[in-house]
Amino acid sequence: MKNILNRLINHEILSKEEAKNVLVNISNGNYNPSQIAAFLTVYMMRSISIDELAGFREALLELCVRIDLSAYNTVDLVGTGGDGKDTFNISTLASFVTAGAGIKVTKHGNYGVSSISGSSNVMENLGVRFSNDKDFLEKCVDQAGICILHAPLFHPAMKNVGPIRKELAVRTFFNILGPMINPSFPKNQLLGVFNLELARMYGYLYQNTNTNYTILHSLDGYDEVSLTGATKIITQSKEEMLNPSDFGVRQLLQSEIEGGKTIEESAEMFMNIISGKGTEAQNNVVCANAGLAIATVNGCTPLEGFEKAKESLLSGKAILALNKLKELSR
Repeated sequence: MKNILNRLINHEILSKEEAKNVLVNISNGNYNPSQIAAFLTVYMMRSISIDELAGFREALLELCVRIDLSAYNTVDLVGTGGDGKDTFNISTLASFVTAGAGIKVTKHGNYGVSSISGSSNVMENLGVRFSNDKDFLEKCVDQAGICILHAPLFHPAMKNVGPIRKELAVRTFFNILGPMINPSFPKNQLLGVFNLELARMYGYLYQNTNTNYTILHSLDGYDEVSLTGATKIITQSKEEMLNPSDFGVRQLLQSEIEGGKTIEESAEMFMNIISGKGTEAQNNVVCANAGLAIATVNGCTPLEGFEKAKESLLSGKAILALNKLKELSR
């Protein structure tokens, strides 16, 4: 590691193979916490290269506990986090709305590191059981339309990094990797990222996969469709800008989509929205993200996806999916 750190400090870039080996060595416990912290810190000071990102991703996918749900045409809705915006749990809510609309969801998530409440914090608070048992997860997808893939159970390589990330409490390249390492290898993905440079890198990496994907970044800094301005979209076939009017709604203020200040408050807000008691702004931002996931899978327009999402949320289908998941967790 000393040699790697010296090279990185001298602004050298690792090859894909070298990057992959570092993560394999981290997973094997070959480095001490200070070395791992120093390694993570380098990438807070400079951009990650395409080869480095590809190497890190390859290592984590090879080391992960794979779960085969290929019998279902699933989608994952996931953001990098680390956008510093402290919104409520939009992509997790959108996942249940998508499931309520009849599309199978494999939601990959974790505890919040740089935010107050990550997707796993809220799910745990609401009584959803985390498991990497295939039969249980298949039952969840089959009966609830959604299963929760809690990252630490599928990525043993992360166990040496988790405590360090928690102590650092800032965005690291693991935020960047998270959305790309779903252990069920879903056929469809809606991926939100915190800046444009990363959106382009994701686009480059995903071009060489068999995934049907939509990568998005809200130009004012969100890793999801925020409806507070324009959103850049990258798919296999096109790049475009989406505005709130494309979903048939007004532009929102940032204050309208802020999250809770504690995990309990976040869970309460989550239940309020999924029960159909959210504000118009909260409902619209959730349905815009779910609508884009629906459009990714079904090939419809974002507006058509949005209408299907709205129906799922307001008819109670989204909360039915959550209740079924909680029932299966008991």
